[in-house]
Amino acid sequence: MIDAVTIKDVKLQLGELCKKKRQSYEMSQEDLAEALDISRYTIQKFENGKNATLDTVLKIANHFDLLNNLYQALKDIEKSNDINSLY
Repeated sequence: MIDAVTIKDVKLQLGELCKKKRQSYEMSQEDLAEALDISRYTIQKFENGKNATLDTVLKIANHFDLLNNLYQALKDIEKSNDINSLY
């Protein structure tokens, strides 16, 4: 049996990472929302693994200085030539 990662799994993991980073900086959801110029509700939804825009994901990654890591991971995938078309 293949142990596949689902989109929901990734959303939940991203939300958990955001929550842990936010708490490590002793920020409330409101504090983070203000810093990113988005609503607290958007942060709440994101942390609970609900739908978020790519913009929100990137704003959060940038705020917690994770954007370079994300970019590098994408570049590494691209360099590995392991990108197979589904079509």
